[in-house]
Amino acid sequence: MKIVEASVELISELDAEKIMKHIELAGRVCYKSESNISDTSAEKFIANIIKSGHESVIEHVSLTFKIICDRGVTHEIVRHRLASYSQSSTRYCNYASDKFGNELTFIKPCFWNEDEENYKLWKESLEVAEKNYLSMIKNGAQPQQARSILPNSLKTEIFMTANLREWRHFLKLRCSKRAHPQMREVALKIYKILVEKLPVIFSDIKVD
Repeated sequence: MKIVEASVELISELDAEKIMKHIELAGRVCYKSESNISDTSAEKFIANIIKSGHESVIEHVSLTFKIICDRGVTHEIVRHRLASYSQSSTRYCNYASDKFGNELTFIKPCFWNEDEENYKLWKESLEVAEKNYLSMIKNGAQPQQARSILPNSLKTEIFMTANLREWRHFLKLRCSKRAHPQMREVALKIYKILVEKLPVIFSDIKVD
């Protein structure tokens, strides 16, 4: 059994200057103000349209993240309908094979320390699930049959592609302290990357 932490990776090639100019060009069509475009005009223009709530303009750019988290978190992620997803399938992934090291991998919960009793109970439960899963496969069960005992803590990988407006919506909801702790853990990692790469579009989103 392997235990890993949740992680995110920006898959899209991100040229911030090119993205800003693309958004500005699209946005200025609304006002027929293309003649005002200069080498330095994009940042101020985009900041103003976001402040005014004219966020449809930033839908012209999409980004893809690879998210490694537990399956429970992905059940929340895919509720964001204005996005596209590709996820590891427990129907076809045989975790008893060499490809997966003949073991199950789980995501470490961010809300328990390893010396806490609940963490130990969590780990013990997963050890039983792994033992039984491997036994079922050995007994001839198909992965799509044996998956019925796999817990939410199972590690999965999911690609999520969304436009910048939907990423803003995602972050506003999922970075909140009201979000599930593991969902928030993932969202904050994405937030950190997007604020660093595209501050004009995301820095106004405040996380508590």
